[in-house]
Amino acid sequence: MYRLLLLIALCGAGVAQAAGQSVDPSVFRALDTAQMAQKKGDYAAARRALEAASGQAGSLEEALLWRSRGYLAWAEGNNAQAIELLDKVLKSAKLDTELQAAEVLNLARLNLAERRYAQVVSLLAPGQAKADEEVLQMLVQAYQGLGQPTKALPLAERYVQANPQAADSWLQFLVAINADVKRYPAAERWQRQLLARQPNNAQGWRQLAALQQLSGNHAKSLATLRAAYQKGLRFNESELDNLVLLAGAAEQPWQGATLLAGMLDQGLLPLTAAREERLALLWWQARERSQAAQIFRELAERSGSAKHWMNLAQLEMEQARWQAGLDALAKAERAGAERSKVRSWRNWAESELSFEREKRVASAG
Repeated sequence: MYRLLLLIALCGAGVAQAAGQSVDPSVFRALDTAQMAQKKGDYAAARRALEAASGQAGSLEEALLWRSRGYLAWAEGNNAQAIELLDKVLKSAKLDTELQAAEVLNLARLNLAERRYAQVVSLLAPGQAKADEEVLQMLVQAYQGLGQPTKALPLAERYVQANPQAADSWLQFLVAINADVKRYPAAERWQRQLLARQPNNAQGWRQLAALQQLSGNHAKSLATLRAAYQKGLRFNESELDNLVLLAGAAEQPWQGATLLAGMLDQGLLPLTAAREERLALLWWQARERSQAAQIFRELAERSGSAKHWMNLAQLEMEQARWQAGLDALAKAERAGAERSKVRSWRNWAESELSFEREKRVASAG
């Protein structure tokens, strides 16, 4: 309903403007009749009035008829035809400056609705230096649609800096886009502004911790979670587990291991066998093999799992601890590990152990 009223108002403005420019009386009457019919919702009558009128090629009357037909098509939901007609109006250059600017804005709205992002940019970018909030929003959305977030960022930043009370949606956009282009410190800065507005929003604190984790600052991430916890805010276990998984997805196993270890030590997460195993695997991925081996040894002794003993055996061998690896392999075999795998690892360990003994004998001789 709002859109329809807007269209009618603009059509009326166009007729009034045209009246001061010596419009042919028959065309003026057709425009006025069409406007009144459209206002009543009688689109068929509006169309008949416009089809009965005509203007000479290249004339103002022709442009005004295109314009009214365009707005009628828009009101009827025929955006493609509305775009075609309003584009012809703009290219005719027959309207005055004020009305021309209104047509640019409405044509941009139509193109945005049809996801014709390049056309939106073409229409609005030339005037973006003096753009208001709506134009900036449309440009930002269009650049996003074109897969050009770095062009959207400065526009959004400009708006927020000029309007400190800008809606939260602007700050959320800046957080999301900066994170998408891996500008994590900038994303963190905007997220802190959101938190200043909503200090008791647990999701906002978790988002801040995630951004700090992505930037590789596990200590700040853990401190953020601890600060939220001290404020009385609580996170569910899956949210905290996802922060750890985020580090793995970002190929930051050391940061993930440190964060998980900190959350376990500080009681933010309860200790479970699954989390212990995840911690061990993260340390392993981070090449902190002694720490990973210690956890797998404790897990294996408690669970008796062949998988845990095999993981321990491999870790010991990666540290050239051949005898410790063989001992773990023997326990893995007794726990039911696949014999072919045990045999393969054992042959390698025994070969390396034999080679080391030969070196020691040769050195002693």
